[in-house]
Amino acid sequence: MIKAVRGFKDILPGETEKWVHLENLARKFFQSYGFREIRLPVLEKTELFARSIGESTDIVEKEMYTFLDRNRESLTLRPEATAGICRAVIEHGLHAQAKILKLFTMGPMFRYERPQKGRLRQFHQLNAEVFGSHSPGTDAEIIALALDILEAGGAKGLRLEINSLGCPECRPQFREKLKEFLAGISRELCEDCRRRAERNPLRALDCKKESCQRLYQDAPRIGEFWCDACRRHFEEVLKDLERLGIAYEVNERLVRGLDYYVRTTFEIKAPGLGAQDTVAAGGRYDGLLKALGGPDIPGVGFAIGMERFLLVADLPQDLAPRVDLFLAALGEEARRWVLPLARKFRREGFIVEMDHEGRSLKAQLKQANRLKARYVLIVGEDELRKSRMLLRRMDTGEQEEIPTENLEEELTKRLGGSGQQGQ
Repeated sequence: MIKAVRGFKDILPGETEKWVHLENLARKFFQSYGFREIRLPVLEKTELFARSIGESTDIVEKEMYTFLDRNRESLTLRPEATAGICRAVIEHGLHAQAKILKLFTMGPMFRYERPQKGRLRQFHQLNAEVFGSHSPGTDAEIIALALDILEAGGAKGLRLEINSLGCPECRPQFREKLKEFLAGISRELCEDCRRRAERNPLRALDCKKESCQRLYQDAPRIGEFWCDACRRHFEEVLKDLERLGIAYEVNERLVRGLDYYVRTTFEIKAPGLGAQDTVAAGGRYDGLLKALGGPDIPGVGFAIGMERFLLVADLPQDLAPRVDLFLAALGEEARRWVLPLARKFRREGFIVEMDHEGRSLKAQLKQANRLKARYVLIVGEDELRKSRMLLRRMDTGEQEEIPTENLEEELTKRLGGSGQQGQ
């Protein structure tokens, strides 16, 4: 038996309904906040991620699925969505369509990591990105959007951690001071942090090992190095969060694992997920489009991890759509008679099931009950001869005869309008 690749998971019926429910919920909020959908390829040129995420990040160094195609070009399954969205914005000139461009996407991402709770090698994200705004209000609004989606899905006890990483003017001073500090404790650091300390010292602060985090308690704090513009920007973000009624914790150790972030960066954490408790994260990346060969336009965005969202969402156990009408045909003549009826009502948006196997009425009613059908229309030889069909309401067991000349009209009345797809 061939099994799925480790870290790649089938999403089965019973679960897919939960995914669709949360995706549809997210779409409603994206629409209400003025975002438009973009769909991206899952495969990009490796250079895109090396230039945007950063060559010395764990994602690029250890976690990307990278290979050479037949033309010896290096390609990578996307480990995140922001770089691909930026590439599309530049390639298609989307930034020229609106002064403020709001885009969202959803779909699978790929990273070679140790599979664990809520973290797989193929995982899924909801992504939102805003281009063209320097305003601190945009930062606060996009955080509100992420929280609105999560809370509407039933996530409780969410905690927002936020920081500012400064800008290219003030961050280099912090970087040098941090580099000096790390050099002084180098022998006590883990192997990854020793490597990061030289090439990308901010990444060291992102280490998940407790032994390293204890050492970083005495590290320089980035807030001490902010320029006036970065300080004002961060203060305004926090004020807008307060105006929106959003509680937050400033965490000066929060740096995220991607190089493109500047100024605002944030994580939304949920209880019950263990050490990997971040369910959404994002921030500002003002220089990214320019670094990828596009215009110097600011950007800010976030990603919600779907697998983790599902772990903290409060959803009904059964979200499968209920069958509106089951057509119980008794005999081949009856089956041929109900076949066009099934298609007609399906085209009107009703969920209709029928039996093609010629089973007994008892077996068909049992199937209708399993499907939680609202109504069963019983069509047999007697019904066809009398031109009067038997309609059973399943929750009460009540039955009534309906003349064939009024059947479609009467069924539409009972089923309620134009059907689920037409609502």
